[in-house]
Amino acid sequence: MSPALVDGPLVDGPLADAVTTWLDVTAWPVLVYFLLINTSYLVLICLAAMEFARHLRRIPFAGFDETLASPLTLPVSVLVPAYNEAAGIVASVSALLALRYPVHEVVVVDDGSTDGTFAVLAAAHDLVEVSRPIPQAVPTRGRVLSVHAPRDGRTPLLVVRTENSGRSDALNVGVNAARHDLVCFVDADSILDPDALLTVAKPFADDPLRVVATGGVVRAANGCRVVAGRVVEARMPTGWLARIQVVEYLRAFLLGRTGWSRLGSLVLISGAFGLYRRDVVVEVGGLDPDCIGEDFELCVQVHRLMRDQRRDYRVVFVAEPVAWTEVPSTARVLASQRRRWHRGLWEVLWRHRRMIGNPRYGRIGLVALPYYVVFELAAPVLELVGAIVVPLGLALGVVRVDTAVAFLLVAYAYAVLVSLAALAVEEFSFHRYGRWRDLAVAGVVTVVENLGYRQLTAWWRVQGLWAAWRGSEQVWGVMTREGFSDEAAAAGVGAR
Repeated sequence: MSPALVDGPLVDGPLADAVTTWLDVTAWPVLVYFLLINTSYLVLICLAAMEFARHLRRIPFAGFDETLASPLTLPVSVLVPAYNEAAGIVASVSALLALRYPVHEVVVVDDGSTDGTFAVLAAAHDLVEVSRPIPQAVPTRGRVLSVHAPRDGRTPLLVVRTENSGRSDALNVGVNAARHDLVCFVDADSILDPDALLTVAKPFADDPLRVVATGGVVRAANGCRVVAGRVVEARMPTGWLARIQVVEYLRAFLLGRTGWSRLGSLVLISGAFGLYRRDVVVEVGGLDPDCIGEDFELCVQVHRLMRDQRRDYRVVFVAEPVAWTEVPSTARVLASQRRRWHRGLWEVLWRHRRMIGNPRYGRIGLVALPYYVVFELAAPVLELVGAIVVPLGLALGVVRVDTAVAFLLVAYAYAVLVSLAALAVEEFSFHRYGRWRDLAVAGVVTVVENLGYRQLTAWWRVQGLWAAWRGSEQVWGVMTREGFSDEAAAAGVGAR
C-alpha cells in the first residue's frame, strides 16, 4: 500500500476504494511534479535576477541617447490592429507617435470596426484618402477598402481600412503596408513607456546580423495613474482579481521570460509588444489567422525556420521597456481569456510536435518545448487532481494527515515562496511600485491566489484543453474593458 494511505479508511465502499486505488498510483508522483514545477519557476527567477543585475550594470553605458541621435538606427513600423476601439484609439495613436525614437511610423489597421474607430481617428489627425497600393508580401484574407494619411503629409501615420477578418489578418495587412525593416506589434489598448521602442530595438543595433525578434515586458495597468496616454505612477488595482493578475504578470511575463531569454530558449513573445525583422515575418508567411495562439505560433515558427535553415540567430527578451495593458476584472472575461490561452498552447504544440524532443532544434526542441508540454500544458490537469483527490481522501480517511500537509507545503507554500521571490527581484531591480501599501497588497496576493484562484484558472484551462481536443469552434470572446482614468483627458488637456 502507498505511504500516502492510512492503515484503514474511515469509510468503506466503492468511493473509498476508488480513491485509495487512485492515490496508490498518483499521490507521490503528483507531489514530485509540484516540487519540480515550482523549482523550475525558482530557477527561472534566479536566472532573471542574474540578467537584471547585468542589465542594471550596463545601463550607464548603454548609449540610448546615441542610439536616439544616430542616423544608422533602424527605423520601425509600429503596427496597431484596431477593432471597435473608438473610445481609446486617438489617445493610443497619439502616444505611439510621441515615442522617443529616431524614425518610426504608426500603421493602424481598422479591421472593419462598426463603432466609429475610423471616424474619430480621421477627425483627430485630419486624414484623407491616398492612392497607395498595398503589396501582398504576406497572404491576407480581408479586402483592403481604403488607405488614409494625414493631410499635412508630415505625421508618420497610415490608416488602412479592411473588411473584418480578425487580429492576425489585420497584422498581416500591417506587415504588407509597413515601409521599414523592423515591425512592432502593439495592441490598440496598450500603453507604452516613452522609451519602450528605443530600448526594445537596442538588441538589433547591438547584434544586427543575428537578432531576429525581441519582446518587451507586459504589465497590468489596472489601477495605475495615467496622464496623456502615459502611465506616470504604477499602483495596485482595487479588485482582488486584477491584483492577482499583477503578480502573475510579474512572475510569468517579466521574470519567466527573462529567464528563458538568458537560456537562449525564448519561444513566446507577447502580441501586446513584440518587435520582429519584417523580412523574417514575411519569410514565415506572417501570422496564422487559423491559430488562436498566433503570437506563440509566430515565435515558434521563426525558431523553426532559423533552425531548419541552420542560420545563426537570436530571439531576445528585454526587461526594461514596458507595455501596460488592462487585465480582465471579471471572472467571466478572465475565464474566456484563460480557455483561449490554453487552447492556443495546445494548438501550437500540436502543430509543431515534430520539434519536441528533436535534437535538430537544439535547446528549443530539447528544453523549451518539452517544458511547455510537461509544466504548462499538463499543469492544470494535475492541479485539479491534487486539489480534488487529496481533500477527498482526507474526508474518507484514506490519506494520512502528514501526506496532506506535505502536498500543501509543496504545492502551495512553495508557490508562495516563488511569488515572494519574484516580487523581491522586481522590487530590487526596477522598483515600479513606489508605495509600501502596494507592496504589502502584493505580498498578501501571493497567499490569496492559492485560495480558489489557482483552482479556478486550472479548471478554465482544462476546459480550453478539452475544447481543443474535441475540435470545437474557436471562440475569442469579448474583452469587456473598464478603461483607464486618463487625467489629462479628463481635464481636457491636449484636446484638438
